[in-house]
Amino acid sequence: MAYFHLKLVSPRPGFPHDATPDEMTAMQAHAVYWRGLAESGVAIAVGPVFSEGGAFGIAVVEAADAAAAQALGDNDPVIKTALGFRFETSPMPSIILRTSAAGAAAAV
Repeated sequence: MAYFHLKLVSPRPGFPHDATPDEMTAMQAHAVYWRGLAESGVAIAVGPVFSEGGAFGIAVVEAADAAAAQALGDNDPVIKTALGFRFETSPMPSIILRTSAAGAAAAV
């Protein structure tokens, strides 16, 4: 298994502050999807980031390979809606987890 960073890029810089009703519905399904992946242990951390250049989402996941990590993004309901969201997937060659997140201190 390996670790990957997925960055969810929104359709425009003003998102989510100018989200349409369809986008908000898609984001609710997106949250349910990633909550399930977190509960199953696939997703290590998931959440929004509000930066000066605009908001984006992040997920740190454990997957067999880059294709499996990309498939997690491709299967996100917000991607399937074709509303202009996309994922950028990057490998993480190592990861350090705090004890409470890993179950035991780990550095991989």
